[in-house]
Amino acid sequence: MTEQVTSENTVVQEPAAESKQKVRPTEKNKTRTKRQPPYVVIVHNDDFHTFQYVIELLMRICGHNRLRALHLAFAIHNKGQASVWTGSLEVAELKRDQIRGYGPDSYASTKVSFPLGVTIEPLPSD
Repeated sequence: MTEQVTSENTVVQEPAAESKQKVRPTEKNKTRTKRQPPYVVIVHNDDFHTFQYVIELLMRICGHNRLRALHLAFAIHNKGQASVWTGSLEVAELKRDQIRGYGPDSYASTKVSFPLGVTIEPLPSD
């Protein structure tokens, strides 16, 4: 601190200028965040929900265009399941819940009131 004398003979102390040094991260003090693996939403085939229902659901919930939704619906039908969306765990859980709660299949000739089969899984890491 430096002292300064005023005209009334009083001493005023001024704080000394502090040097601001940037602390550079080193390997020891650097924190690393572990990235969460992406998750995949998988829709399963059944013999009750119609193609039109699945296509509409994929367009509204996953944001696919009609052609992509059609290809995914055929993949679900032919392979028994298909990955329809990939992303963070929280959003994957939301998509799964939205698919489960989408409502009854109004296109079916017989009433289908149960949800489409859907699961989420972490993508394998390399």
